[in-house]
Amino acid sequence: MSFFKSDTPADLLKHVLVILLATGILVFGFFYVYLPITTNHGETIVVPKITGMSQAELEDYLDERDLAYFVDDSTYDASIRPGTVLTQEPKAGEKVKEGRKIYISVAMKNPPVIKMPKLTDGSLKNAQLILKSYDLIVGQIKLVPNIQKDAVLRQFVGGKEVAPGAAITKGTRVDLEVGDGLGNQEFPVPNLVNMPVDEATTLLVGQGLQVGEVFYQEPEEGQTDGTVVKQRPVPAPGTTIRMGQLVDLWVAGQEPVKAVQ
Repeated sequence: MSFFKSDTPADLLKHVLVILLATGILVFGFFYVYLPITTNHGETIVVPKITGMSQAELEDYLDERDLAYFVDDSTYDASIRPGTVLTQEPKAGEKVKEGRKIYISVAMKNPPVIKMPKLTDGSLKNAQLILKSYDLIVGQIKLVPNIQKDAVLRQFVGGKEVAPGAAITKGTRVDLEVGDGLGNQEFPVPNLVNMPVDEATTLLVGQGLQVGEVFYQEPEEGQTDGTVVKQRPVPAPGTTIRMGQLVDLWVAGQEPVKAVQ
């Protein structure tokens, strides 16, 4: 037991050195032996690329690499095989510890059910934008006689009219019935000759017709400035016109100067 005696300063220094050495060994063993063994310190795994793989293959594939996965999202796309991995986090090439979960999104087998949007009473262009935003497909566009040009009148799925709010799956083809700007009622062409151009315009609008091009020309003898001297189509027995059609006018005199805004 003489080793532990500290009768002299040399003995005391020897004891201090022994204590420091023992402490150093313990610290070294704890940080560089014990911790690496228990926490896999410094051991990382490069995340493999799993996008494009089937979910059925992931369990064994990742288990062999000491990794796991968790599905946190799913998306439907008719062009992608169901169960296909679409995204992953962490991404391929990143380094993680053993046992780390990779969060993935996969392609759904069945399309989700949504509510049919209201397309009627709006324009065809607006309906196309709405269908795209709902992941629906624009199907056949059928033009029918109606004075509301390019207005969506009815919406169909599989040949049957479908009401707004009805259950429908994403990716469904929706057919549209759209007004062609013309009515289905025919009537004789109105006679506008010798009528003041403003009255002729009012008459056309009142009958559901549209003013086409207006041509101004030098008045001939007997013609009054500002009156219609010719029109197309020409009013004649048996000549008919439909609502929404255009009527061109020829007017005597100079074209009025438009006021500058």
